[in-house]
Amino acid sequence: MDIYLPIAEVSVNWPTLVILGAVVGFVSGLFGIGGGFLMAPILVFLGIPPTVAVASQASHVVASSTSGVIRYAGQGAVDFKMGGVMAAGGALGALAGVELFRYLRLLGQADLVVALSYLIFLGVIGSLMLHESLTEILRRRRGVAAPRKDRRRPLWLYGLPLKMKFPKSGLYISALPPLGLGVFAGVLSAIMGVGGGFILVPAMLYVLRMRAGAVVGTSLFQIIITTAITTILQAGRNQTVDILLSTILLLGGVVGAQIGARFAGRFRAEELRAALGLIVLLVGIQMGLDLFVRPSDIFLLAPGISD
Repeated sequence: MDIYLPIAEVSVNWPTLVILGAVVGFVSGLFGIGGGFLMAPILVFLGIPPTVAVASQASHVVASSTSGVIRYAGQGAVDFKMGGVMAAGGALGALAGVELFRYLRLLGQADLVVALSYLIFLGVIGSLMLHESLTEILRRRRGVAAPRKDRRRPLWLYGLPLKMKFPKSGLYISALPPLGLGVFAGVLSAIMGVGGGFILVPAMLYVLRMRAGAVVGTSLFQIIITTAITTILQAGRNQTVDILLSTILLLGGVVGAQIGARFAGRFRAEELRAALGLIVLLVGIQMGLDLFVRPSDIFLLAPGISD
């Protein structure tokens, strides 16, 4: 039951792709993230070229995130104003990131940069998340009271211009920090094919000090806009989006995200963070290993890239 992917120029088993989309969609709904950090490496393991995997799976991130936002919006847990500001930054970051991605492809270094990005970002973020959550779990099991956290927001948030009110998030701060986070997420979306939720969620919690209940839904809302723009730009500028691959992946992604969102409330927050941290860390390490393992084909012919 194989199907030929015209842009990726490989044949894959399409039921496997549907199941993969559902599984990653489930993870997306469960943890409140786009899921791109998991999808792109698995596609590479299945033989999809990294540049095509990164660009094509962005539509799956959009579908999964949309499904999740619908559920969180029904619970009143989405700050659309904050998400809009971050998405504006995401659009700027996506424009810059896609051009950088094209330049790296012309140099023949895109695959290397993708692997390094996964190794560095996922390795660091996964390690920090895993350490924090495991510390919290051990403290709870030992019956040790958690140290009182400093909830004061950084003073520099109040010294910047362009202040805006974000009632849903409980904030009155400059729009520049959320805009900057969006720009960073847009660049990551173009280079790594991720929504950036694994970085945005901690930043929204610990830097912006948003209300915890609005963080996940707002992050997903921003991811929808940023990754949608990235997909369009990648398709038009770099011609690396395989429509057939994208369509098959999102078939299972929408259903999986809804199921994952329903299961999210059955686990403690620190347990979810520990599981997510472990997954992020393992994916980063696996992608990084490709940099040090001798390939089976030393010489590889790749299609040229026209200006």
